[in-house]
Amino acid sequence: MKSLTSFQGIVLMVFGVAALIGLFVFASYTSKGGGGSTVGTVVIWGTLPQNDMNNALAAASQTSQTLKGVSYVQKDESSLPADLAAAIATGHAPDLVLASQEDLLSLAPLLTPVPLTTLSARSFTSAFIAGGSIYTAPQGAGYYGVPFLVDPLSLFFNRAILSSAGIAKPPASWEAITGLVPQVATLTPARAVTRSFIALGSYANVHDARGILSALFLQTGVPVTTPSASGAVVASLGQTGGTGTPPGEAVLNFYTQFADPSKVSYNWNASLPDSQQAFLSGDLALYLGYASEARYLAAANPNLSFDMAPVPQPATATNKADYGLIYAFMAPRGAANASGAYQAAVLLTNTAEENAAAAATGLAPASLTALSSAPTDPILATAYSEALYSVGWLSPAPAATDQAFSSMITSVTSGSANALNALSATAQSLNALLPQ
Repeated sequence: MKSLTSFQGIVLMVFGVAALIGLFVFASYTSKGGGGSTVGTVVIWGTLPQNDMNNALAAASQTSQTLKGVSYVQKDESSLPADLAAAIATGHAPDLVLASQEDLLSLAPLLTPVPLTTLSARSFTSAFIAGGSIYTAPQGAGYYGVPFLVDPLSLFFNRAILSSAGIAKPPASWEAITGLVPQVATLTPARAVTRSFIALGSYANVHDARGILSALFLQTGVPVTTPSASGAVVASLGQTGGTGTPPGEAVLNFYTQFADPSKVSYNWNASLPDSQQAFLSGDLALYLGYASEARYLAAANPNLSFDMAPVPQPATATNKADYGLIYAFMAPRGAANASGAYQAAVLLTNTAEENAAAAATGLAPASLTALSSAPTDPILATAYSEALYSVGWLSPAPAATDQAFSSMITSVTSGSANALNALSATAQSLNALLPQ
């Protein structure tokens, strides 16, 4: 992100006095969002589903009448940066952008950070989950986004399969999963998999492999990428020269063992169907997916008896961590209604509005106040608890990250590289994709 810092002074001047007038509403997050604020017409571009956000805005407008002029347009994640750049260039920029941290580096050159004079570090950290700090702009420029919703990685489990195997509760640790594979997985004498315990080991047919690997790295203290002193983002994958097995190597060895026919944990391979479809068809006991997928799973197979639990943790971990998609409202350059857009963002991050949005989308709020009271819905309650310790990392565009991670996993499972060499090659690939 070194290249981003050079234009931030220009960005702030372009945004001008109108933005600063709008930004003052961020000074306090204790506001109930009532009143006399004039939001006007605000157009949000985002990557969340159109119907879900329409429902969220409709519910929010019942609480805050000033939000009636706020509308939402769903955009394809892969084309959002290009679409936004073109809209800014032609004078038709939206007023807000709603996307996760996976798109932040691609969008950052097109955004105006909220300065610390408007939203202080104390106000930000007191209002939002710790994972929201990923939106911190470099060199004290403020924040690229105001966190709104979180979609944490979760563990879905087939009740019937676990009960039949004598397993009362889904495993809470990764180590427990390894030990339970032989108890549930079904293999032919030729080692063909007919029923799986968990889908790990390959990449293309593991539905949320990018998120799963991210969770494993972050849980073991591997940050994947880190900002340097200059503001650039650098990938290392935690390769250190200490004694013992480096954490990144341990993660790769753990993940790929489930696709190694020589291991007792073998129960998955690249020839099997997509993991989400395998879970829906009843051929997979545990499915790692995002909390928002619960509604799709229930609708796609009403006869499937499943539930959702928190994502497993390392057995020796002292603090929980999970990978989550942390969605935030971001201010694009050239917004026609900058003042109203900021007011809308503040209103939508109030407790009542965030809870309404969470109920409409199946995600969890990003504000600590909203998360302090769990909903009665058990799926949402789990998502709320996981949101508190959800984190992310600054990554290239999702498709580019998938390509790098897929090559890493394939090189290990095919035997063309060991875990350490695969990590080194992946770090080089990621660094080539990151802005310098």
